[in-house]
Amino acid sequence: MALPALASETELLSRAVGDLAQRTGFPVAFGGFETANMVEVTSVVGNRTQHLSGLVVHASRGLGGRALVEKRPRLALDYRSSRNITHDYDRAVLGEGISTLFAVPILLAGRARGVLYCGSWMPAPFGEGTARTALQVAGDLATELRVRDEVHKRLALLPAPTPSAPVPRVDAATREQLRETYAELRGIAADVPDASIRRRLSVLEARLSEMSRDDTEPAEVLDVRLSRRELDVLSCAALGQTNAEIAATLTLREGTVKSYLQSAMAKLDAGTRHAAVARARRGGLLP
Repeated sequence: MALPALASETELLSRAVGDLAQRTGFPVAFGGFETANMVEVTSVVGNRTQHLSGLVVHASRGLGGRALVEKRPRLALDYRSSRNITHDYDRAVLGEGISTLFAVPILLAGRARGVLYCGSWMPAPFGEGTARTALQVAGDLATELRVRDEVHKRLALLPAPTPSAPVPRVDAATREQLRETYAELRGIAADVPDASIRRRLSVLEARLSEMSRDDTEPAEVLDVRLSRRELDVLSCAALGQTNAEIAATLTLREGTVKSYLQSAMAKLDAGTRHAAVARARRGGLLP
């Protein structure tokens, strides 16, 4: 069984830039990742010229450079006359004809990983709702990058696939690490409001689940359907977490966790959570 490929950073950035333009309604959006205190613009949508493509923004310079260093959004309602930024990049920004420009950093583990921008060619009102939307897009991108980084770290532990075994099998210790990542990923996905982001995260879940499957355990055909939340709770229980720890991981009430566990146990005809986990694994519901 071939495994779905992980999206590259470039693909994730391109999606986020497209989402930013669509969701804010601003006609032009662009962005790039940080390298050596510089952000190179590698993705642009809605542009009318080539001025923005390949633009390199240095830390603390211009609107995006300030957002990068200060780790907070920056807004220029009238970019041309703004006195709050340096004008190192006027040739690119004004050459594109941008008047209002908003820059938001992509924050990952306290570090600004890059910057997203959205702008308009005419002075435009910029309300709190638009700012929240842009921050959400940047936050969703940061979540996908964090998940991708974690999955890559786990996949690096795996043996290389071969023609006879396209899905590499792993030892017991690595399998537990993959199962832990699977549970963490479900916890992250549970807090993501964007349905398209959740669907992309589910592809990674399937990848981890397939890789961490234990072929030595007897398979079982189950006529059981667990809800997403029941699977979330059960995957955490599989790591030995208590109800309180599961509640903290999934941002649920402890009583709610108990209800989901009891429901999953009943569906799986299991007397304990450990028995429920074992049966779910035999049936392929959990890795």
